[in-house]
Amino acid sequence: MDQLKKILKWVYGVLFTLAGGNHFVHTDFYVGIMPPYLPWHLALVYVSGAAEMAFGIALLFPRLERVAAWGMIALIVAVTPANVHMAVHADLYPQYSALALWLRLPLQIILVAWAYWYTKPRDQLPKRTVHP
Repeated sequence: MDQLKKILKWVYGVLFTLAGGNHFVHTDFYVGIMPPYLPWHLALVYVSGAAEMAFGIALLFPRLERVAAWGMIALIVAVTPANVHMAVHADLYPQYSALALWLRLPLQIILVAWAYWYTKPRDQLPKRTVHP
């Protein structure tokens, strides 16, 4: 299980980092899906992208993984209202199926749970026992 957790940590860290970098490559896409009630769309896209990259990279370092995981959780929670807005107002985003926008919401729970897996202090993790 330890090996699987390490592999999945790298997968998650790399995916989070790439997703953050995507904010800088496809900025117009992210600005276009920002809910109208939020100010400073462009700045928020850049800040959230930079945060995703920072947390994704930090997750890969054992000394930083707990704080990175909590940061990932906070960021996911922070962007969830925008995802809910898209699902509720699917007519504003005709390029996406309404079903896909709604199915995306449970993904937020999975991403939070995945990040939460890395929040436990190492000294609280179960110790391995070696049997002769």
